[in-house]
Amino acid sequence: MGAALLAVASALPAAAQTPAKDLFSAETGPSAAKPQSIGFYSKGCIAGALEMPKDGPTWQVMKPSRHRAFAHPTMIAFLQRLSRDAAAEANWRGLLFGDMAQPRGGPMKDGHASHQIGLDADIYLTEMPNRRLSRDERDTMPLPSVIDKTTRHIDLRRWRPEMGKLIRTAAEEPEVQRIFVHPGIKEQLCKTAGRDRAWLNKVRPMYGHDYHFHVRIVCQPGSPNCEPQESTGTGDGCDKLDWWFDVALQPPKPSSKPYRKPPPIFMSGLPKACSAVLKQPDAGVSASAPSPVPAAAREPVPVTAFEAAPERAPTPAPAAAPRRLPPPPAAGAPDGFDADAPEAGGMPMPRFRPGG
Repeated sequence: MGAALLAVASALPAAAQTPAKDLFSAETGPSAAKPQSIGFYSKGCIAGALEMPKDGPTWQVMKPSRHRAFAHPTMIAFLQRLSRDAAAEANWRGLLFGDMAQPRGGPMKDGHASHQIGLDADIYLTEMPNRRLSRDERDTMPLPSVIDKTTRHIDLRRWRPEMGKLIRTAAEEPEVQRIFVHPGIKEQLCKTAGRDRAWLNKVRPMYGHDYHFHVRIVCQPGSPNCEPQESTGTGDGCDKLDWWFDVALQPPKPSSKPYRKPPPIFMSGLPKACSAVLKQPDAGVSASAPSPVPAAAREPVPVTAFEAAPERAPTPAPAAAPRRLPPPPAAGAPDGFDADAPEAGGMPMPRFRPGG
């Protein structure tokens, strides 16, 4: 389906082209190709993605109607390992996984600016229940915020120390490049981290992310066209939160200019190799298959299908300073920001087991 839409889109003048988010969201399966992340986290795609099995001994995949449980094989393996580590080290029964990427990555119709190259994943701060959720429950179960809407700081009625342990467990994994959380969560982690604070460097404040955290791993070997993110630098970042509470999270002033939604991304704005990904045949992996086709068994995409790019290191290169983002409108984070739309519902946070 994607190849046909791409052919039509390519024949149209620029003003009438189909947005890339429509082309990629129409894909129902990953491409039959060697796994490769192409482009940047917020402007790219993925070839040869794998699908996370919907159920595991220490995880369940949420929001199945979104069809966004695809990722680079390394991310799939990392999330499964993290779920086991969380059970052993942070006293979590299991993890609830949210959005990863679409079958072939690329821009999404709603909810994220990133999650495009199979190296991003959302993990909810709600513990996995002691039973398997139905498909309907996975789509509709309330996922409560841990932030007080009035103060914009942590809501101690919902926050649990196990949440901090879980985020720390993820941050200490070597392949993790960044973890995005609400500034109130970052503030709470800073208050309770103790003397060993090196892991806090990876935990970055971001709009939204008040009921989940977002894990991003580094570009993987075998993906020469993956664009790494700048280094997080040094320090724990705990001395740089005032701007978030004093400026960024405050309602916009009446005199502020109304927010203008950014224009959609077209294929011309993505790496050229992403057009080849849309044209690749489907890998034939069923959405319900418990064991996807091994990556090694897939036919590689011809090198000529990708843009020429120097081989990149699997770890991000250092940079002087992180990118700065302007504050979003009061109604919530727009498409230009990597934030989920807030979830409704006031279900109490599940209690942790005795000893947690």
